[in-house]
Amino acid sequence: QVQLVESGGGLVQAGGSLRLSCAASGRTFGRYAVGWFRQAPGKVRAFVASISWTGGATNYADSVKGRFTISRDNAKNTVFLQMNSLKPEDTAVYYCAADLWGSGLTTERPYDYWGQGTQVTVSS
Repeated sequence: QVQLVESGGGLVQAGGSLRLSCAASGRTFGRYAVGWFRQAPGKVRAFVASISWTGGATNYADSVKGRFTISRDNAKNTVFLQMNSLKPEDTAVYYCAADLWGSGLTTERPYDYWGQGTQVTVSS
């Protein structure tokens, strides 16, 4: 089992950057794929980015390609989401989730463990 804690959210102006962190408990974090999802007010939660348990495969939603980068540091039990060129439409609560031996799928169902979320607000 793994517990996830997101951090790094906040208020930023359009065009700015933030780096989100997803810190995990446990010594087996390296066996988990991690996905980032976000939920904007009044909308369903949506896929943002994912990284496989090996770190060799990443996926991105079309809306963030070229602006967001997902990476992992297994020695620190942490996955990062670097968000650049932020837009007001990126405003949402961002969640990270973990999937044991996962390949980094883009749907919620494979992910068994979820964090509590961190708020990202981008002002225009």
